[in-house]
Amino acid sequence: MTQRALDSSGEQTPGPSRPTMIDAGAELDPVHPMEPPPARRPDGLSTAEVAERVARGEVNDVPVRSSRSITEIVRANVFTRFNLIIGVLWVIMLFVAPIQDSLFGFVIVANTGIGIIQEWRAKKTLDSLAVIGEAKPTVRRNGTAAEISTSEIVLGDLVELGPGDKVVVDGTVSEADSLEIDESLLTGEADPVIKRAGDPVMSGSFVVAGGGAFTATKVGREAYAAQLAEEASRFTLVHSELRSGISTILKYVTWMMVPTAIGLIISQLVVKDNNFKESVARTVGGIVPMIPEGLVLLTSVAFAIGVVRLGRKQCLVQELPAIEGLARVDVVCLDKTGTLTEGGMDVTEVRPLNGSDEAYVTQVLRTFGSSDPRPNASLQAIIDAYPAAGGDALPAAGGDAHQPADGDAESWTVTDAMPFSSARKYSGAAFTEADGTDSVWLLGAPDVLLSEGDATLTEIEQLNEQGLRVLLLARAEGSLDAPGAAAGAAPTALVVLEQRLRPDAGDTLAYFADQNVATKVISGDNAVSVGAVAGKLGLAGAENTLDARRLPTDPDEMATAMEENAVFGRVTPQQKRDMVAALQSRGHTVAMTGDGVNDVLALKDADIGVSMGSGSEATRAVAQIVLLNNSFATLPSVVAEGRRVIGNITRVATLFLTKTVYSVLLAILVVCFQVEYPFLPRHLTLLSTLTIGVPAFFLALAPNKERAQPHFVRRVMRYAIPSGVIAAASTFATYLVARHYYSGEGALEAETSAATLTLFLVSMWVLAIIARPYTWWRVGLVAAMGLGFLIVLVVPWLQDFFALKLVGAPMPWTAVGIAVAAAALLEFTWRWVGRRFGM
Repeated sequence: MTQRALDSSGEQTPGPSRPTMIDAGAELDPVHPMEPPPARRPDGLSTAEVAERVARGEVNDVPVRSSRSITEIVRANVFTRFNLIIGVLWVIMLFVAPIQDSLFGFVIVANTGIGIIQEWRAKKTLDSLAVIGEAKPTVRRNGTAAEISTSEIVLGDLVELGPGDKVVVDGTVSEADSLEIDESLLTGEADPVIKRAGDPVMSGSFVVAGGGAFTATKVGREAYAAQLAEEASRFTLVHSELRSGISTILKYVTWMMVPTAIGLIISQLVVKDNNFKESVARTVGGIVPMIPEGLVLLTSVAFAIGVVRLGRKQCLVQELPAIEGLARVDVVCLDKTGTLTEGGMDVTEVRPLNGSDEAYVTQVLRTFGSSDPRPNASLQAIIDAYPAAGGDALPAAGGDAHQPADGDAESWTVTDAMPFSSARKYSGAAFTEADGTDSVWLLGAPDVLLSEGDATLTEIEQLNEQGLRVLLLARAEGSLDAPGAAAGAAPTALVVLEQRLRPDAGDTLAYFADQNVATKVISGDNAVSVGAVAGKLGLAGAENTLDARRLPTDPDEMATAMEENAVFGRVTPQQKRDMVAALQSRGHTVAMTGDGVNDVLALKDADIGVSMGSGSEATRAVAQIVLLNNSFATLPSVVAEGRRVIGNITRVATLFLTKTVYSVLLAILVVCFQVEYPFLPRHLTLLSTLTIGVPAFFLALAPNKERAQPHFVRRVMRYAIPSGVIAAASTFATYLVARHYYSGEGALEAETSAATLTLFLVSMWVLAIIARPYTWWRVGLVAAMGLGFLIVLVVPWLQDFFALKLVGAPMPWTAVGIAVAAAALLEFTWRWVGRRFGM
């Protein structure tokens, strides 16, 4: 039986990348140029043949990257629009002003360095997790099957396939045992395709039933989906509401900044006819604070640190915006098996029906267990309960006889087998019994194999209500592949299975309930049984169950049923996909978790797909988040990390944009009133560091459990615009009063100091509002920033360095009074905005 790659803990591990999904309407070559079907090589290539192909370069050498390269990280953090503007201004200031007026340039260098280091840490985390979770296909060489890295496959290799395996390169089917392949990720067509020897298979498709092997005919960059899959697997910071919102803000800031800066330059250099170097310095002092340069950096840092934090919890984020996306989710759809329950099951009872002999039933189950080389969890439980006494009875190839199922004289052989399918809800096997009698058996969902109203269903219902899973063993007439093979099958026995509940699932369901996130359990099992399991775990509304066979097909009616019920059973893979779409049509942001092949379509279409690390390769491939530790309890950490990023960036964005608004308005007022710009770059560097830069860094990384809200731009600007207007108006009022109060030599420095005091106090009040709700460290942070400014005002050499010296008592106290009035107005405005639009 094909083994999957195991990590150090013995758990199955996923692949690192997500295959690209091609639009269903995209042009797709149905033929896909292939080499002629190769001669059948059941033993695969020899070691010498592999070496020869490697030497010729016929190897699957497509680099699978989960993150950006170091060069890309440096380029993305250094070569930005605003870094260019600030860099030019910095060079100018180095020539015309003292070094303290060039501090803003050093701050940008430090911030950019921090951004590079943090993203590099995130890259290392992602790459290490990707190696842990790398999928290893099974390749047959020299007659021996072994797992190798995808990059080691060579042209002509014989690659084995089983349920859930992804086709990693293009090829031609060499062996097929009821092989069904889903090509929906390539073609958009949901129905699986039956593959026979000689049929082509494409990279990016996956096995839904059966098994077999294919010969690689296209490897490396020649494989159909290789380049697209490589591109899709990259670490990315795009396609999120948060980042697109920030980009929108920066676009408008740029358009607003250009004419304002031109007017300020003309005002300071031409109209006032001041000292050239001081005019340049004050002009740059007016332009630099208009740029919210740290906002993009801080967002990147917050995301990168989120990746590192989640990586420590064995959570692989294959697409970075998934951190943000899961925080916005309001409906989580869970697959029961592997999510609420552990993968394994135990047979608790076998009940013979209609007078069947218990020993005979036991022999049927023992032989049935040997019919599938890749058993699912239910069949594995039967194998564990009724192991073969001798050699395994393997499915026949080409009609050959099978080995005995046990070691005694009464040997049974398997003549045909039909693997389990989520669409059928049952599997099958044909035997030749010890006395030469041929029999055909089906094992699967009782409510599918039994006719409606059958008396046995009542007995099964009672078992389901206890949370037990029940399979029906039925004897069928005719052959396995006959149409309607299940019709008229004679019930022979009930196999009662007990599922192992995940010990942490109950706490996770309670967390989502506390966060007002609706939880929907969607399963292929009996609805009553699933509801009983969910009820044991404390799921609210677990009693509201619905059999998906009675689910309306109309999308609107389906959406209503989805909102009114919490547990759904007998759901087909296509229905899972339709259910996700129905919820999305009602405006819900939907996350889907799962680990089986039947979950792939829904995972692909959900806003956020979450796969267990032990799940099939196909589910890991399409999911944005892979829980490598297979723990459903990790999800709250992902949600919390997303909420921390979104909530905190919303907070600090208000700080940055308040500065942009008051800087632009101050420049406009200076131009209109034809006065000197009140600040030098050193003043605003000091203010930005104390009221924005340092506190924003701590606030952006602080815990935050607020539920993510939509409309990022609107929410930020509702507060940033009035705050900036109040700050600019109060600061300029202080400046005008100071111009009338002071005169003579040193008057401009005294006026600047008074205006700086007002602006600092108003900015500190904005910071104090944003820092709420207060904790000891938030209060300490605000107090430390205030203390830092006080130290600058009282230490003589710092007074000289920053050109800040309060002259006299009346004017400084006037500046404080204006700031207090502005703070009161800020409080009123924020509370009015909160009541009017909601926080």
